[in-house]
Amino acid sequence: MAYIEGFVVAVPAANKEKYRQHAEGALGFFKGLGVTRMVETWGDDVPDGKVTDFKRSVQAKPDEVVLFSWFEYPSKAVRDAANDKMMNDPSMKDDMGQDMPFDGKRMIFAGFETLVDDGKAGKPGYVDGTLMPVPVANKAAFRDWAVKMAAMFREFGATRVLDGWGEGIPDGKVTDFKRAVKAKDDEAVVYGWVEWPSKDVRDMAWGKMMADPRMQPDKTHPPLFDGQRMVYGGFTPIVDA
Repeated sequence: MAYIEGFVVAVPAANKEKYRQHAEGALGFFKGLGVTRMVETWGDDVPDGKVTDFKRSVQAKPDEVVLFSWFEYPSKAVRDAANDKMMNDPSMKDDMGQDMPFDGKRMIFAGFETLVDDGKAGKPGYVDGTLMPVPVANKAAFRDWAVKMAAMFREFGATRVLDGWGEGIPDGKVTDFKRAVKAKDDEAVVYGWVEWPSKDVRDMAWGKMMADPRMQPDKTHPPLFDGQRMVYGGFTPIVDA
């Protein structure tokens, strides 16, 4: 299974095209480090939450849009080697000094072990992204639940569903994945997404799923995670290579 490097970034809305060009320009460099797929998705349906949300996760300003993005690597070892090379590459340090189209200090990123990967990676028309705080003790049970959910998403038209388990998530000076979901000491962060052929298919699927009895919580067992701290939103791909 792929190893995931997940990102959430706040980008000024006026910089959308500049950001897209910036990301595409770096594609060759990242491919040379072993990245097999690079996806950048632009916030489209990103709601405000009562406790947590994507905007707060990166302290997005009123004129900024949240991006949900990821790299796919063939393994953690390849990803770790790539990060080591990037940290020691003078060109990366030079680039960070250039006029970046976003505030890198508020970008959050981390590596995620793939727990569930159902379907084939393609070029989706729409992506649902999620962050969830899950107690470490619930990892196996969460994976079983995620497998069932992935099957439902696929039944209703999703082309791929992936959930990744955070490991070694770094603490940021300004923002990070733990703060994004107010993770407790005994909790891990799950980074996941659903790929859809289009936003219309996604909207129709959610309508059907919310009416499906299988979506109702199992009241005979305690919840696997605190849903009030789950972060979610809908995103439109702007780079997928």
